[in-house]
Amino acid sequence: MLVGAPAIVSAVDRYVCCDSERLATLETPEVRAALPHGPVPHFDAAALRADGRKLGLGSSAAILVASLAAADPRSFASDQELRLALAAPALVAHRRAQGGGSGIDVAASTWGGTLIATRSQGGELELEPVALPSELFVEAWSSPVAASTPELLAGVARLGARTPEQHARWFAELKGAAQRAASALRRGQALDLIAELQQQGAGLAALGAAAEVPIVTPECKQLAAFAAAEGAAVLPSGAGGGDIVLWVSRSASPPAFRDLATTLGHHQLHLSLHARGVHRLSA
Repeated sequence: MLVGAPAIVSAVDRYVCCDSERLATLETPEVRAALPHGPVPHFDAAALRADGRKLGLGSSAAILVASLAAADPRSFASDQELRLALAAPALVAHRRAQGGGSGIDVAASTWGGTLIATRSQGGELELEPVALPSELFVEAWSSPVAASTPELLAGVARLGARTPEQHARWFAELKGAAQRAASALRRGQALDLIAELQQQGAGLAALGAAAEVPIVTPECKQLAAFAAAEGAAVLPSGAGGGDIVLWVSRSASPPAFRDLATTLGHHQLHLSLHARGVHRLSA
């Protein structure tokens, strides 16, 4: 997330399940930061993993939020009250454990639905709930490449130190596309949203090339070129570099795209957007 620029995030129906009656066999750094004195509830995050690695669906944030919900002894009259109680401490713990971060994945895990999120200069996260256009199709494809966000950020930082004017130009273009995409989503205009996402994908590829880091992988570039001819946008989610590639269009991806994606080592994740946020289940 660029400072001052909006990001769009939608919760997906891949949940972390916590059991307050069992103790955790593994404690993540984020949960340790939130519950330094324990007890830490047991969690199951299998739905957010495959082939021995994280899928890139925000599992650390989901584990944290679910663990806080299970560990809190208080009763809440509604899911909304639970989420209000967890939002701030979850965000603080996540940033403390990770040394920063936007917190957008924490927000999605907490509140669910679809959000336009903007991080201010002071680090505050402003959240605006929105609805996805009914005619919009979004597919998530798991990349064979695991993203390394620190590597990408370091490369972009080197670009900024080496050529500050070029760095500023790329970021201004990306910020403009992000703002226009958010405006299109608010208006429910799917075609305009797709067009701005195409611009963002191209901008991220150009930024990565200039910074000499694979923000957009070679495989994603091939898929994006195919999608553009179909009037669709294909771009990496989050910071890029692998993990998840998104197909965004007014129709599902055609068989030829699916064949190409599979040949390039991607596989579709079957999930739904605009999912429910953190909640408790009765025993």
